[in-house]
Amino acid sequence: MGSERPKASHDVLIDDERVRVTRWDFPPGAETGWHRHGMDYVVTTLTPCAFLLEEPGGAARRVDMEAGASYRRDEGVEHNVVNAGDRAMAFVEVELK
Repeated sequence: MGSERPKASHDVLIDDERVRVTRWDFPPGAETGWHRHGMDYVVTTLTPCAFLLEEPGGAARRVDMEAGASYRRDEGVEHNVVNAGDRAMAFVEVELK
């Protein structure tokens, strides 16, 4: 699934004993690739984001968020995140160790 999409880029900004902070940048249509979160995490959008969240079993849902919005998820979330919009999007992910 999604193997022909461009890949989102990421830069780890902090990785210490308590947190890992990563900035993610997605051109239109880019994806993270399938992954499972090994830690609880918080995401804060830097730009408006049009998330297409592909989930196990073939489910997918779109979530649109304004710049500056935040949400939290528990360890164990498995998905592929895709930029479903027509503009670049970016967010910061803070993983809690």
